[in-house]
Amino acid sequence: MERLSLNDSPANAQQRNSQQFSQQTPLGPGGQNQPTSGPPQLPPQMFTTAAQLLDLTDKKLVLVLRDGRKLIGVLRSWDQFANLFFQDTVERIYAGNLYADVPRGVFLVRGENVLLLGEVDLDREDEIPTTITKAPFEEVFALKKKEDNQRKTGDKKRYKELSALGFEPEHSGEILF
Repeated sequence: MERLSLNDSPANAQQRNSQQFSQQTPLGPGGQNQPTSGPPQLPPQMFTTAAQLLDLTDKKLVLVLRDGRKLIGVLRSWDQFANLFFQDTVERIYAGNLYADVPRGVFLVRGENVLLLGEVDLDREDEIPTTITKAPFEEVFALKKKEDNQRKTGDKKRYKELSALGFEPEHSGEILF
């Protein structure tokens, strides 16, 4: 990759490019430049589309959705819109220092709902942090519902205070056009 400076004149940049080309291109018989075989390979960072999912196919992934749900499953297939097809999916619910797993089986996720996607380290998968413990689904669900209600109550109070100061809260449901 070429690094340019604002202080470089076009002639200096062209001379540097020719030096780099001669250093990178092997010389054939008679001292002539020989092109390298095959098309140039792009680094993996160049893929900004659903093609990056190719390396994650058939691997166990954790997925966070826009609505806050956390899914763990094996990515089996995907399409150009990053719609994801998972197998052996489990929804993990967290509340306080408890968590519960709810088996969901086969799961299809629309690509626009994906907030975060990451690979699960299979060597460390069973090492659960000591700060959380597994509990029955009913207990975790009740605690989560209670936490959500407390959060909503706090949000309403905060929104009311902000609107008194002239601010409009996010997701207030008003159409602005």
